[in-house]
Amino acid sequence: MLRVWGEYHRPHVTSPDQNPFAALTFIAAPAVLTNAASVLALSTSNRFLRASERMRALYADLNAAAEKRDSVEQEWMIRQVNRVETQAVWLLSALRGAYVALGSFASASLIAILGTAVSSSELLQKFHYPIILLGLIVGFIGAGGLVWGCTRLFRATRISMQNIVEEAAMMRERHKSFGSL
Repeated sequence: MLRVWGEYHRPHVTSPDQNPFAALTFIAAPAVLTNAASVLALSTSNRFLRASERMRALYADLNAAAEKRDSVEQEWMIRQVNRVETQAVWLLSALRGAYVALGSFASASLIAILGTAVSSSELLQKFHYPIILLGLIVGFIGAGGLVWGCTRLFRATRISMQNIVEEAAMMRERHKSFGSL
């Protein structure tokens, strides 16, 4: 309750009866964030699948190097295998964060709809603020999931870059040894 000019007034709550866009306002942010989390989950799943394909290719290359008894190449490939495995772990962690964000933002949208319905009912006014608090908490959990996923993706990308740099150096070295440069 607010005290205004000597009287107590209840804070004004916009209901869907007064403003048909009130529900959309409360639902828009979680919906946009749900979309962002969906895109993050999809791209992370694709990266995870690519890491799996890369592991299979390294397995085949490692077997070929073992047949040639090239210990330098085998050692190099084991380093690559170790990095791809670490990258897959980071990607899986990022995927978990994206899924937490998806669930949280979808829940926040439903809580916002419930809160809008409760705010227009005189009988359920006492639940209005707890529902707002619940929606905020769930929304913050979703934002945390996005941040978590993005930091894990950044780490996975750094590992990819290490592999790319090492592969490029190996290719240059091989090219030099063939006398092409």
